[in-house]
Amino acid sequence: MLLLIPKLLEKKIITLSQAEDLKKKFQEKGGAETEEDFLLIEKAVDSKTLNAIKGEIYNIDVFEEDASLQIPGEALTLVPEESAKYYKVLPLTREGNVVQVGIVDPENIKAKEALKFLSHQNKIDFRLYLISRRYFEDMSKQYRNLTEEVGKALTAWETEVKAEDGIELYSANEKLSTERLTEEAPIIKMVAVILRHAVEGSASDIHIEPEEKQTRVRFRMDGVLYSSLFLPAQAHPSIVARIKILSNLRLDETRIPQDGRFSAKIDSRNVDFRVSTLPTKIGEKVVIRVLDSTEGLRNYEEIGLMGRNLRILRESVQKPFGLILVTGPTGSGKTTTLYSVLRELNQPEVNIITLEDPIEYFIEGVNQSQVREDIGYNFGQGLRHVVRQDPDIIMVGEVRDEESASLVAHAALTGHIVLSTLHTNNAIGVIPRLIDMKIKPFLLPSTLNISIGQRLAHRLCPFCKEKVRPNKAIEKEMWKALSTVPEEDKKLFNVPVSPDQLYVFKPKGCPKCNMKGERGRIGIFEILKMTPQLEEIIIDNPNDNNIIVEAKRQGMISMRQDGILKSLIGEISIEEVFRISDDLCF
Repeated sequence: MLLLIPKLLEKKIITLSQAEDLKKKFQEKGGAETEEDFLLIEKAVDSKTLNAIKGEIYNIDVFEEDASLQIPGEALTLVPEESAKYYKVLPLTREGNVVQVGIVDPENIKAKEALKFLSHQNKIDFRLYLISRRYFEDMSKQYRNLTEEVGKALTAWETEVKAEDGIELYSANEKLSTERLTEEAPIIKMVAVILRHAVEGSASDIHIEPEEKQTRVRFRMDGVLYSSLFLPAQAHPSIVARIKILSNLRLDETRIPQDGRFSAKIDSRNVDFRVSTLPTKIGEKVVIRVLDSTEGLRNYEEIGLMGRNLRILRESVQKPFGLILVTGPTGSGKTTTLYSVLRELNQPEVNIITLEDPIEYFIEGVNQSQVREDIGYNFGQGLRHVVRQDPDIIMVGEVRDEESASLVAHAALTGHIVLSTLHTNNAIGVIPRLIDMKIKPFLLPSTLNISIGQRLAHRLCPFCKEKVRPNKAIEKEMWKALSTVPEEDKKLFNVPVSPDQLYVFKPKGCPKCNMKGERGRIGIFEILKMTPQLEEIIIDNPNDNNIIVEAKRQGMISMRQDGILKSLIGEISIEEVFRISDDLCF
């Protein structure tokens, strides 16, 4: 029975024709989604207005939804996560014995009975407020950060701290107290839960930051930092000390940064964690990079290599020697691309050696060596020794200076496939950059096989993306960029024969992507290969304009063109393409 659409019509929020159209569309869905979800996805009404309508229908107060609300841990522990998700209820605030609880479906009798039982069990007064399904989905993520398990650990930890008469955790004499507390179960459990939920939530980094009144824990997911957990400020030294113990770092050194790593088995997955500490005015900040091999080791198609780019890369890695350079800004997925190549080349009959700083993922069958600048073991020294280890393939984490550039070029000239990264804006800029690093121009044609430029784009949610026509300005830019795309890619991506047939996809939002419209990330690429024509340009006049002319002649697809092609098949939105790519289209 429809309740919301008639009420929207009664309130004159929608017209009669809109109401009839919505009813017809909803009936065609056949109950695939709730009336509320349907209206939000169709953008017939905003969430706030819809909630106000529901409040009138069910005669219940509406909670003032605040996306920045941090639910107190003592409130979350009153309603177990499993119950909250099953009944779609969520504790939101607590003042003394009164807890405000949000409920998505006010007619859910079982939910009310469960809350009545919990109220009696905890001797707490629950007051119900209506919340939207989207707000419930967003805010219930805070369970991921502070589960009942963490709440109990906090309670146990606070009990222990109170029992330690005279201990001031931020005092100059804190060392022994902190060391003892880090060995206690509550702190161990607290750190373990933070790590586990980071892995389960596919976070790439964990930030543990001291503040004056609390410790803030943030997770980076899909390139964006989210505040995930707030803990008592007094717990901060113990949490940091526990992480230092795991990482084999010095507990008594808080004045200078330290780096370390440790491994853990989480849900039968072996996960590596890279730790970096940084002294701040209030205390040490800790950043932990989550290195989950099941996430990091992906094949070419999974990272977004397709069509001409994929063909050129595969041809290049099959050559007996030569340099393959991946370029782009920090966080653009360069290392992931190199690992994808290593995964493809990793065979029992080849000897692969890597020099990394740091080692991101461990690969079975690959000899991986960690560079240690503090003891003089840098990329230059490492390369001199690696070439004596009879390698077939060498991966160097980064070409940083003239010495490493010279050694990498020499290794590529002497019969090795060499993989590395370089900081330039695009594939075109690799050649001038190498010349700036004192590589002789006449050596480059024999050294460099290909240069790869890349960026990371937010991937559209496959469950709710919507096919639309681009506006005229975007259509014009797209068609101009697509005009020089090679035929093999036009066929692969089904590029239409005229601009008025162009369609793209836009994010819409659904419960499966928490109404964001995006899930995960994918790479956009450009690959410049060495040709006889490019060789002449390098020797005669290797400026950007001449290299761009050759790139166009050989059919190179720019990052923007690759992104536009991916927008045609619904991988990314066209707005995301223009946001992250340079205007280097041919």
